[in-house]
Amino acid sequence: MQAFNVHVLGCGSAKPTTLHYPSSQVVEIRGKLFMVDCGEGTQTQLSRMRISFSNLNHVFISHLHGDHCFGLIGMISSFGILGRVHPLHIYADRLLEPVLKAQLELFCTNLEYDVVFHAVDTSKCQVIYQDRSLTVTSIPLEHRVPCCGFLFREKPTLPHIRRDMIDFYKIPFSQINNIKMGQSWITDDGVEVPASRLTLPADAPRSYAYCSDTRYFPQLAEYVRDVNLLYHESTYAEDKVEGAAKYYHSTAMQAATIARNANVGQLMLGHYSARYNNEELLLEEARTIFKNTILANEKLVVSVK
Repeated sequence: MQAFNVHVLGCGSAKPTTLHYPSSQVVEIRGKLFMVDCGEGTQTQLSRMRISFSNLNHVFISHLHGDHCFGLIGMISSFGILGRVHPLHIYADRLLEPVLKAQLELFCTNLEYDVVFHAVDTSKCQVIYQDRSLTVTSIPLEHRVPCCGFLFREKPTLPHIRRDMIDFYKIPFSQINNIKMGQSWITDDGVEVPASRLTLPADAPRSYAYCSDTRYFPQLAEYVRDVNLLYHESTYAEDKVEGAAKYYHSTAMQAATIARNANVGQLMLGHYSARYNNEELLLEEARTIFKNTILANEKLVVSVK
């Protein structure tokens, strides 16, 4: 099974602290890298975590608050200094496009690569990127400005060939893909060997949902149902539940409620308020509702399985 990892570059909220960088992650799927949010310091974290700049071709911005996008123009500029030549694709609310264009004209006049902007309707759940191996779907969230999360889901793969059976029946290499597609093999004696006997079941597709800033709303569980890993903001502890609703954020217990109701495999908390010097309180509260919960932290790498 090929790698499907989430690299946490930053998991703090709007107010800068000495404990955490602002929001940013890199999702690694089958050798491809996708960035989700790009707060200040993101490019520094990429270097510290030894994540290849050259393999990063797609950046998804959840919403236009500075702690989620202020690092973008600096990273784009650095890519140019490093000699990047292949395009960088940006996916975000349409309001970012004129701002980004103005920044590029002011700070990045000599780029040797294209910055390609893709407007995302944050109010809709729809596929905004896909290739042969995965899809990325927007997840509508409820925040003070247009905001969405992102669901990364592998596409189903073909069954695994049983090498021992292929050797036993002396099946030529040219027929292996046909067998994976379900075609039987006919021996020289005219015996039909079904594909199910020559293969093992394919790996189950894995999925990761990134839910950025949002207040609690029960319907979110339907958007992230059965995902293997859910990242959900947990800005506050439960004693600040009224403040969370006022500022369109969530508590750790509310994040855990979504995880439980959606039957997810694992929950990762993040986007911590600067008021907390230790997030163990958030973890303890969340685990009263959903036991398989972990805390995001800089340099953490979580395997999606």
